[in-house]
Amino acid sequence: MASLDDPVVITCSISGSLANREQCPAIPYTPAEYAAEARRIVDAGGVHIHIHARRPDGTPSYAVEDFQAISDAIRAEVGQDAIINFSTGAMGVSVEQRIAYLRAVRPEVAALNMGSMNYAKYSPRRKDFVFSTVFANPFTEIIEFLGVMNELGIKPEHECFDVGHVGSLAPLIDMGVLRTPLHVDFVMGVTGGIPPTARNLAVMADNLEEVGGEDTGHHWGVIGISRIQWTMVAAALSLGGSIRVGLEDNFYLPDGTVARSNGDLIEKAHQMTLDAGRRPATVEEARNALGLPQTPLALAAA
Repeated sequence: MASLDDPVVITCSISGSLANREQCPAIPYTPAEYAAEARRIVDAGGVHIHIHARRPDGTPSYAVEDFQAISDAIRAEVGQDAIINFSTGAMGVSVEQRIAYLRAVRPEVAALNMGSMNYAKYSPRRKDFVFSTVFANPFTEIIEFLGVMNELGIKPEHECFDVGHVGSLAPLIDMGVLRTPLHVDFVMGVTGGIPPTARNLAVMADNLEEVGGEDTGHHWGVIGISRIQWTMVAAALSLGGSIRVGLEDNFYLPDGTVARSNGDLIEKAHQMTLDAGRRPATVEEARNALGLPQTPLALAAA
């Protein structure tokens, strides 16, 4: 069960795959820019960095060489002072491609979307969807990813966009393909997923407690999309959870100004953690909370 005494793992999603510099000039493209952002994140109190790869021209990439170059640049800049987490979510990209960069680079953590869903952005002004698609994540693919993560010693980060996705964890534990304790993030604010309210976040957390039996020691956090991010950060802090901010999810500080870097967002999240009476986790504590070895496997094997 999450406790207010538990240290807060502050995560940053450094760069998504959809937005570009026309929307936010601070989004990094090159490995050197990712490394500079990682330094800002760590200096501001972040300990866990989620990565979508890009080519140096800013286009999204699922190539081994781009994930490798970004990971190497970040490690050269911050060493073991941050946990590295790779995205595996994609539309129109084969599972084989996404597994290839996990095998080659071996991040400490990899995100794993826990179910299929309508995935959209709606504009009340236009009275229409900005985009609308189906985000397919069938159990067959989830199990395939889990097999590879188990083999490589990569911790899954289970991204749950709705309560049903939390329920999908139980049969995988029963099958023996998913090992407890779990590391789960509740994604809130995507049209097609659960609405982003504090009550819904509490429901998600309560459902997680029932997965896998009593005293499982699962770790959970929240991912708030767009400006509702800060409301969800405050809710998670009050419920005993951890938090994620970053330019993938939201460009804006609570006062509406555009962040100059991921560091600005992490600095605000760090301050909100202290103001809520919680304690930000050190990177050592974060690795303990997520069930990771203190030395990343990729570095231990080097």
